[in-house]
Amino acid sequence: MTQSDKPTDLLARLGQLSAPELRRLLVEHLTKRKLGLTWERNAIEHDEALNADVVLPQLVPELNHKPVETGEKFVHRNLVIEGDNFDSLRLLKATHAGRIRVIYIDPPYNTGNKDWVYNDRYVGKADRWRHSQWLEFLYRRLLLARELLAPDGVILVSINDENRSRLELLMDEVFPGRRIGSLVWRTKDTGNDLSQRFSHVHEHVLVYANPGFIFNGRPTDRKKFRNPDDDERGDWSPQPLTKSHTYTERGNTYYPIQNPETGYWYPCDPDNVWRYASEREIRRRLDNDEDAVAAALDGLRSDTIEQLIEKKLIYFPPCSPEDVMRFDTRDELLAAIREGRGPILPKKKTPLLRENLPDLDFWIGKPIGTGRPSRKEHWTARPEEERLAPLSSWIAGINEEVNDDDEYIEAVITMRSTRGGVATEEVKSVLGGKAFPYPKPLSLLKGLLEQATHKEDTVLDFFAGSGTTAHALLQLNVEDGGQRRFILCSSTEATDKERDKNVCRDVCAARVRRVMAGYNGSPGFTVDQGGEFAYLKLNKLAPADLPFEAKTDSAAALLSLRLAHAVWEFGEGGVQHIARADDYDILLCADVNANTVDELAAWPKAHGVQRLAVYCDRPVALQEALEERGVDANCHSLGEALLAGQVGGRA
Repeated sequence: MTQSDKPTDLLARLGQLSAPELRRLLVEHLTKRKLGLTWERNAIEHDEALNADVVLPQLVPELNHKPVETGEKFVHRNLVIEGDNFDSLRLLKATHAGRIRVIYIDPPYNTGNKDWVYNDRYVGKADRWRHSQWLEFLYRRLLLARELLAPDGVILVSINDENRSRLELLMDEVFPGRRIGSLVWRTKDTGNDLSQRFSHVHEHVLVYANPGFIFNGRPTDRKKFRNPDDDERGDWSPQPLTKSHTYTERGNTYYPIQNPETGYWYPCDPDNVWRYASEREIRRRLDNDEDAVAAALDGLRSDTIEQLIEKKLIYFPPCSPEDVMRFDTRDELLAAIREGRGPILPKKKTPLLRENLPDLDFWIGKPIGTGRPSRKEHWTARPEEERLAPLSSWIAGINEEVNDDDEYIEAVITMRSTRGGVATEEVKSVLGGKAFPYPKPLSLLKGLLEQATHKEDTVLDFFAGSGTTAHALLQLNVEDGGQRRFILCSSTEATDKERDKNVCRDVCAARVRRVMAGYNGSPGFTVDQGGEFAYLKLNKLAPADLPFEAKTDSAAALLSLRLAHAVWEFGEGGVQHIARADDYDILLCADVNANTVDELAAWPKAHGVQRLAVYCDRPVALQEALEERGVDANCHSLGEALLAGQVGGRA
């Protein structure tokens, strides 16, 4: 928000506002919530920006990339869009609403260190409206992005620790109830701001998704399933019996377990109590009140530990008699605890019995087994499609050791990524110089896309920067045979001081083009692995000027994006083929005249279709002319088609 947009200036303008604007202002005032994120914003200005004009794509043939062996006419399913990403999103709302399954963005971090150009100037630390400008800047774009997500779509947003809290509240505002969580990525080994002896070495990836989304996970490793006790039900994997609550937090699941076959007892870890309730403990706590016990047992969502033991689903590790511990007096038990000779966790080596624990006298005279019990999960217990390991929220370093000190751990997928500084070298290796500040590592994006995408998905990045998202997507396609598509939106980032700067053309598109063509250090990339993209620029027209100034190639590009979700390199001629659907062709007729009517009349027989759908500037006249020629066609207004989904939010 600029200084002219302050509330005092808005009050001065009240007499000049129209009735719809006054209603909009009143609605905003009456419905503004008291709890949540608040920043200076002008909702009327937002509506005006959203509906001010029509955004049309202009194909730039010389900047397209396509396989060398193709002919003149070629369909592009990958897009690089140059322009303000607010306008790019407005265009995509009209062409791809509900069709984008994965959005990844790495927005400017609002550090004030000349890393964010807004309204053709850098926003510095001294700008008093910096945070409001940043929030409103993102809010407008996220609202549009929300409309693009598929029913099972997800948006992943990189952010630093300083701005994470603000952005998370903003995401909650735009995507209410859609938060999955955040991934934490260690970006460097040591921080460089040690003025407070606090080292900032991590960033976040916020994850918000529609209800149908789940991460891909990974099939459970069959090798982890064995059968050391010759269980007749077959191979099984040990799963933990504990959960991360202390005995003071979950006292009802702090109890001893006994192996009925050996009589050995196993203490509960006071820092990680059992996952399952105990009928014996419930009866003890309820003084054997049968009605209360029955009600408590009916309320359980899983078996009790006694039921699991009876079903032989609890595994007690072998324990030789000489390893069994037994303390015949309290003094003997206390002495063992003080001297570290009591029962301990096998890996952590922390004591399971402490002097201050309740019911310590229970262990006097009891045979205490070594090792830790676990729950059996048989290979046949779940369908294979459900036997998937989940994604961990920790993104580890490439060479970082990831250990879990529990006796048994549930399988999780830990993403790995190089440190942030490596990404600069990755860009240099493709473009031959340091061309973009603070890019994200290829390994980070590849890991995210591997977990978030299916093989046929469309991925959008509307802060495309150096094009890492497309680079990672192409590499992933090569490895798994996928046909994922990308849409990259990038601005020139030109300013008054750098008028010729064009990050979209010279960095983003240039990098993707070189990756597609193959470059030193990029083995395995060939031009037949999704090696194409259309380069689009954006033109904006007032709705009233649309019938007079909209060019044929822009109209054709917009229609092909909306109807085929691709862009053709259109040839010459009065009739352009947009898409084919079932038994009819969708066509654009820029000029209705005798020649184009003849061409349309001959089209069905020449191209093997039954019907036509034609967009033109004179639909009624063309419909009548084709009916006279016996052609089954539906003619539609080109002007209305170009307006659809943009001005006024019309669908």
